[in-house]
Amino acid sequence: PFSIRDEWYMHMRFRPDMQGVIPLLVAKPSDQVRKGPYVYPRGPYDHIVAGSGQDEIMMWAVERPDGGRGFGFTGGHFHKNWGNENFRKIVLNALLWVAQVEVPANGVASTVDEEDLKQNLDPKGK
Repeated sequence: PFSIRDEWYMHMRFRPDMQGVIPLLVAKPSDQVRKGPYVYPRGPYDHIVAGSGQDEIMMWAVERPDGGRGFGFTGGHFHKNWGNENFRKIVLNALLWVAQVEVPANGVASTVDEEDLKQNLDPKGK
């Protein structure tokens, strides 16, 4: 398990009976998060607040009957999160799985330092 700050989306709609859907990241957002102070346009939204106490799927994989694969992820909004080893690992593992490449038993190992994270950033106005 790991914890990061991100802009997570909730109340995702999946195929009937979750057919072919494999939840990868599941969390129970706090009521404070559900009330929407972190989203734009600012919440709260009734359908999100109504899910209070429920788990939410934040990342999932899909395998089609024909063998095609994909994954969805509602995170990835804050660049600094790529500095978190577990955040990187679950995304890299999902990419290998989609490509039908064997995922290492302990997951994909990768190293990123502060200088790596600063590379190729778009300039931001002040």
